[in-house]
Amino acid sequence: MDTKDRQIRNWKGISGFIITILLFVAIALLIIGIKKVDPPILKVLFSSKPQSQQAAVIKGNALDLWNDSASSKTALISFVEDVTKEGSPDFIPVENRIAVFDMDGTFLNETNPYYYDFCLLKYRVLDDPTYKDKASYFERSVAEDIKAYMEGDKSKEVSMTDHGKAVAMAFAGMTIEEFEDYIAEFKKQPMPGYNNMTRGEGFYKPMLQVFDYLQANGFKVYVVSGTDRFIVRGILKDSVNIPRNQIIGSDVTLVASNQGTTDGLDYTFTDKDKVVLGGNFIIKDLKMNKVTAIVQEIGIQPVLSFGNSTGDAAMAEYTTTNNKYKSLAFMLCCDDLERENGNVEKADQMEQLCQQYGWIPVSMKNDWKTIYGEGVTRKTA
Repeated sequence: MDTKDRQIRNWKGISGFIITILLFVAIALLIIGIKKVDPPILKVLFSSKPQSQQAAVIKGNALDLWNDSASSKTALISFVEDVTKEGSPDFIPVENRIAVFDMDGTFLNETNPYYYDFCLLKYRVLDDPTYKDKASYFERSVAEDIKAYMEGDKSKEVSMTDHGKAVAMAFAGMTIEEFEDYIAEFKKQPMPGYNNMTRGEGFYKPMLQVFDYLQANGFKVYVVSGTDRFIVRGILKDSVNIPRNQIIGSDVTLVASNQGTTDGLDYTFTDKDKVVLGGNFIIKDLKMNKVTAIVQEIGIQPVLSFGNSTGDAAMAEYTTTNNKYKSLAFMLCCDDLERENGNVEKADQMEQLCQQYGWIPVSMKNDWKTIYGEGVTRKTA
């Protein structure tokens, strides 16, 4: 080997050594930087466990809008820590960590002054200048009864089926995109009964934290609502971090824009078609219908259920009955009369049902530090 070759080999060796030193320095600086920002991240980066099982380390104290004294908070955190810990006798594999949530009154205001989809129908039929003169007699009759009920005439309570039919008729012909744009505009309206809040901001902030907490710990979160599926999608769009395909609700028909009265078995979608709302009501996703929807669309028995009314009782019981995994059902009690348009009688009834069925009550008054955040107040007159 001549002198030139030896020099080349020596230079390569020195270069490799220098590169190795620089690499170690870079890693050390990275670790020091991470330690200054968020020490628990190191446990995720350098742990042999999957990140989904490390999330509890990072997010275990995420429910800071809940009072530490709340037994419901303690129960939820204890459950999550138990079922996500490898080696625990109650460990639940990630694919079976399914949580189902009702919407109205569970994580979205339903006293504004009524269910969101009822208010939407009333506006569409009675107040929308682009549609109110086109509404059918049936739609107007349903909307008038909703208005009367909102104003205090409880004898005018509208059946869920009639409401579903009227919603289907009132928005027939719209594409899904047009329907969601319509809902987006409705969300901008001020929330009746509250100061400093729009219809699109009426989410219970402590419950939104539950979504984040569960998702950080490997749970798949589904909304299972009695509200029309496409209305729910429109309400949650750009507001709540739940994928569209994890939203279940009441259903109406869908058709091709040029399909007319032709049966779907006899029609083929063309390049001139769009999918539009068909105008016919199919099913109201309440009570036992929630259970069948879960079985059909999720196909896995949930281990967590969150609701607020007897319309969610079947879902709660399905979650906790004959489940091979540890499971819990939570029910919200609308007992806050200062920050929320609560109802003590309904709250007491739900408390009693929780005792009877073993559900865990969540007191909006006692368990939460806030409901809608700073600056939002309930109108008193």
